[in-house]
Amino acid sequence: MICAKGQVRISGHITDTKNKHVAGASISIKNSYDGATSDSAGHYSFITSEKGEQILLVSIIGYTPVEQKINITAQSLLVNVSIKELITELKAVVISAGSFVASDRNKGAVLNSLDIVTTPSANGDVTSAFKTLPGTQQVGESEGLFVRGGSATETKIYMDGNLVNNFFYSSTPGIATRGRFNPFLFKGTVFSSGGYSALYGQALSAALLLESNDLPERTQADLALSVVGVGGGIQHLSKDKRSSWGVSANYTDLWLAFKLNTFKQDFFDRPVASQGDANFRIKTKNGGFIKYYGYISSNKTGFRDSDIDSAVLKDAFIIDNLNTYQNINWKENIGKGWKINTGISFSTNKDDIINELQDGGNVKQVIITPSFYAFKNFNLNNKATYGQARFVLENKLGGLNAIRFGSDYFYSNEKTSYTLYNGTTFSETVKDNLAAFFGETDVYLTNNLAAKIGGRLEHSDIIGKWNVAPRLSFAYKFKDNSQASFAYGIFYQNPERKYLPPQAGLDYSRATHYILQYQKLSNLQTFRLEAFYKKYDALYKLAYDNNGRDIAANNAGYGDARGIELFWRDKKTIKNVDYWVSYSYLDTKRDFLNYPTAIQPPFATNHTASFVFKRFVLPWKTGFNLSYNFATGRPYYRIAYDSLQAKYTITDQGKTINYNSMSISVNYLPNLGKKNTRTFLVWVLGINNVLGQQQVYNYNYSNDGSRKVAVTAPSKRFIFIGAFFSFGIDRTQDAINNNL
Repeated sequence: MICAKGQVRISGHITDTKNKHVAGASISIKNSYDGATSDSAGHYSFITSEKGEQILLVSIIGYTPVEQKINITAQSLLVNVSIKELITELKAVVISAGSFVASDRNKGAVLNSLDIVTTPSANGDVTSAFKTLPGTQQVGESEGLFVRGGSATETKIYMDGNLVNNFFYSSTPGIATRGRFNPFLFKGTVFSSGGYSALYGQALSAALLLESNDLPERTQADLALSVVGVGGGIQHLSKDKRSSWGVSANYTDLWLAFKLNTFKQDFFDRPVASQGDANFRIKTKNGGFIKYYGYISSNKTGFRDSDIDSAVLKDAFIIDNLNTYQNINWKENIGKGWKINTGISFSTNKDDIINELQDGGNVKQVIITPSFYAFKNFNLNNKATYGQARFVLENKLGGLNAIRFGSDYFYSNEKTSYTLYNGTTFSETVKDNLAAFFGETDVYLTNNLAAKIGGRLEHSDIIGKWNVAPRLSFAYKFKDNSQASFAYGIFYQNPERKYLPPQAGLDYSRATHYILQYQKLSNLQTFRLEAFYKKYDALYKLAYDNNGRDIAANNAGYGDARGIELFWRDKKTIKNVDYWVSYSYLDTKRDFLNYPTAIQPPFATNHTASFVFKRFVLPWKTGFNLSYNFATGRPYYRIAYDSLQAKYTITDQGKTINYNSMSISVNYLPNLGKKNTRTFLVWVLGINNVLGQQQVYNYNYSNDGSRKVAVTAPSKRFIFIGAFFSFGIDRTQDAINNNL
């Protein structure tokens, strides 16, 4: 082909980084009208009258634009260009090994706030809903998340990046307490059952990360009336929609619930709690946010149960608790791609506990012979103060590539006073200052391949040593949009508070995680298969101190956990139905605390499974929800100290019966379809363990081991009835859709 005089032909081939043809790319000379579009084979050709040094522009949606210098003379030019696929949130692989994510920013969300409150077995409790996910155990006699062979203290819970101490109401013997926080406080949740980010530490097993709401859609109020109490609140949005404030109050009294439900304990002081909170949120000029949340609650309960060492005596337990929590966070864009995220939290907790041995007439008894009876009379007073300061800097390095680093400072001060039956008092104060430094980077090589590389450095005054914890994750996305991920990490933790202060020379306990995951996500379906191996080192072993109390003595403990987990959620196959199925296989043993050897811990079982089903019938204005939780029997042991052999031994052991529990709930929305109304109502009926299936969690032993008594649920079934009003905003459509 002959070009006109003074014109030069420029041609070439456009490919991507994998040397594949790129069709439809726009190629042009910068600041001119000369150019062309690549054909199906990636070829392009055009003529230009421009001369000298010029810039060739190549662009196409989904790829990073390229500017390439060229020198135009009298000769034709051959210019081949390789362009890189643009990495975007919509197309990029998600680094997800070990993590379940639910937020308004993530596709394929797992459990959001509505999921939590409409899961019948959860009773509106955040962590109870997560027990329907794989990796968790069906432990009913103690609060907390028991994950992949770990105890509840090995899972930490964070709000907006800050650790929440005393997330649950204070423990009571044999009764699992609820979490203190309303699930509608949170717009997003990340439940990491292993391999979690370097931004968090001091948890051998898992982390539950809760992100609080931003500004409300509009000013709104709510009121709740139920068999467990009354509550209400208001969220006020400013006229310019850049700030809001809110307050709420709740009063819990189980008087009416006790009329509907039968409890095995004799509650002479039925559970009563008062709670209030306040918040404000401010959107800054640069698109940042300032959030504050403050909470205060008091609760008291007292109950009697049969004394295991006697046929006629009783044990009476009373607890009076006061808890506060304050959390303020600031996120801001500070220029040149940098973001700052900083926060401070402060909390206090006060427990006053009385335990008494009583006769059949409920009169306190002090029995000195045999001596162990005398120690059933005691007073325990605990006052704790916790603080945290957190600072994180983040920068986007192009695309989704990012680097973030920062530091944490944790302060704790716990004072305990223990008074014996004879008035003798032992007092103890345990303080700790823990400093942490962390860094992490997200590296996206392509939309299909990404890595997260990080590490954490910590120093605790109690341990008196540093630890270094590397974290690493990879993810690869396949052509069908499924993906595979791998995660590795080392995690450290201090001893539980009740085993402090430790003996000299103690080190951190340690767990190493290896996780391999395959998942396929869409808006309506989630499939997830995960295998893991967790190795425990330097676990804490116990010994008696001078007061006959167990304390952390050394790091001779060890163990491991391995398993396979399956999760399937489907909102597509059956019209107006949302259901999910989860299954976990766990093989774990550990030697820690007073265990005489490596054994399967009593809070872990080999097989757990859950099924949750939700259906909204629009003509009836009613939603029907069902959940079924199953677990094979858990091991139980009587571990006693043999003074002759100077060691702990197992004198009895066995397995509980399988755990089975079916729960149902019904939500009726009478205002559905009504126009010109600003008040909306939802009636709720829920029944836990509706079939009254027997549940045995563990066994308690008498002092001499001659008698054992099953630890069972406080009530065979629990019936809940409530009415929930919202004013100013219609939440009924959310309840119907729930992402269906």
